[in-house]
Amino acid sequence: MRRTTPDLIADRKRLLGPNVSTFYDDPVHFVKGDGVWLWDAEGRRYLDCYNNVPVVGHCNPRVVEAIATQAATLNTHTRYLHDGILDYAEALTATLDDSLDTVLMTCTGSEANDVALRMAEAVTGKRGIIATDATYHGNTALVSQLSKSNVPSVGFGLNQYVRFVNAPDSYRHPDPDGMLFAASVAEQIAAHEADGTGFAALVVCPYFLNEGFPDNPDGWLAPVAKVVREAGGLLICDEVQSGFGRTGTHLWAHEKMGVVPDIMTLGKPMANGHPVGGVVTRAETMAAFRSGYRYFNTFGGNPVSAAAALAVLREIQDRGLVENARVVGAHAQTRLRDLMARYEVIGDVRGAGLIFGAEMVSDRQTKDPASAFTDRIVNAMRQEGFILSKLGRHKNALKIRPPLVFSIENADMLFDALDKVLAETPLS
Repeated sequence: MRRTTPDLIADRKRLLGPNVSTFYDDPVHFVKGDGVWLWDAEGRRYLDCYNNVPVVGHCNPRVVEAIATQAATLNTHTRYLHDGILDYAEALTATLDDSLDTVLMTCTGSEANDVALRMAEAVTGKRGIIATDATYHGNTALVSQLSKSNVPSVGFGLNQYVRFVNAPDSYRHPDPDGMLFAASVAEQIAAHEADGTGFAALVVCPYFLNEGFPDNPDGWLAPVAKVVREAGGLLICDEVQSGFGRTGTHLWAHEKMGVVPDIMTLGKPMANGHPVGGVVTRAETMAAFRSGYRYFNTFGGNPVSAAAALAVLREIQDRGLVENARVVGAHAQTRLRDLMARYEVIGDVRGAGLIFGAEMVSDRQTKDPASAFTDRIVNAMRQEGFILSKLGRHKNALKIRPPLVFSIENADMLFDALDKVLAETPLS
């Protein structure tokens, strides 16, 4: 017997505990997905403009077949030999700079980032980490300390190893060449060294998605990468959200930002919803980690996960989905700028490929964030049958991040609905 929505909410609290978050004032109960579409329990169809986890579309046939076929054949772990993890590692590293030649598979992005930080310690012998102040990198005891919004009251003392720099904000605090950001990182590196912690790594999403994907030009990270390397630290690029062709210009956002990371971490869309994460790094970094830590992950890199991940990568390549992201993203920017010309509440439009959005403000001159209004827009769009969200320091930027199979027709449906909602929703 299917639960009603009130029953679902009550049973979630009873069985899963308090504060298990849901989207929207009126939570949605999805029961089916296909491509860019989702259906709720009442049979209503929604256009998914948010979920990057099913990066090649919900229930993608190629990925489903790969999972089912391998699950019906064998699923063990990497202490037994199997081709799947090696086939995937070869295919993945072939898309990257030659220096990024070894892979460690995990189940989540949180695990991947945790491993990356331990790799940095293994290589440098130091523990000081720098992160941006409005980001999110995961849920382990150590990684959770990288997110100011996620820092628990009890952190096992690990917060002593983390220092923060302001996330870039191209709208309010332009830094067109990245030099101000590099200088702020240099300042925190000096502080780590001065207090005896020492500097190990800078961790960033190269496209700063959670921070509101500021409009930084290509190559923007090059100055800070130079500062990090000169200080003997490692650059960790968290490509969980920004990778796999999301920006429409490159397969990896760090390429767009003009750097080669020392360590790259992956998660969410890596296997289209099957729980897979990964770390890619240099052979010598992997060797330092493997020598310094005893690490084994029962499920990381198992044959089913490897098959799912390889199917996702091949689907992106074979269907030209990076180019699709570029074309559809360019059209989306045009539609957004047309809305900005007609609605004063839109203070800024930005993005690349299939990550785009608009920052809502109560006044274009003062740039005061219209956070509550943005929340009303997101909820109104849900009622219209469109799934999107909000993000940024002030939670006033629409976050539109659909599967890579999103089309121009889909984009037009989205912006026609957004036009209607903006016209009907009062600012206060």
